[in-house]
Amino acid sequence: MTASPAAPGLTWLNTAVESDARAALHEVCAARTWADAVLAHRPYTGTAALLAASDAATGELTAAGLAEAMAGHPPIGRPRPGDPSSAREQRGMAGASEQLKAEMLELNLAYQEKFGHVFLICATGLTAGQMRDAARDRIGNPAETEREIVRTELTKINRLRLSGLAARESERA
Repeated sequence: MTASPAAPGLTWLNTAVESDARAALHEVCAARTWADAVLAHRPYTGTAALLAASDAATGELTAAGLAEAMAGHPPIGRPRPGDPSSAREQRGMAGASEQLKAEMLELNLAYQEKFGHVFLICATGLTAGQMRDAARDRIGNPAETEREIVRTELTKINRLRLSGLAARESERA
């Protein structure tokens, strides 16, 4: 079944050759097993079905899959150059003071040293202060607790990105 006209990107995702769909999904989440699972359920009847498949796939990621997914995310405060999604998602850091940016960099480094991966948070709509406060709060977590918080944040990020993909006028717009 194909998507309604209200979701042109979803129609594209349902009908695209696997390599093109995989490339688009890789921009959403860098974990290969996540993309495999999402691709396996095509075609999607609507965006809700796509998001449900994504949620399930994110929930099934192993520690290695989570690490692969996180490797696709730049540190907070340092969006990937030339990546409009990264810049848009981290917009809250753009106007931060130099002091707050320096503090976030320090927290990012301490977090990465403790947990072995970037500090991952669904930054869309958050202020720089909220991101900093979350990093401060989470750095004290045990690794198991933090892994599940990261999974929850990744689920939110994947949902936002997939919703955008489903709504696009063309697959790469």
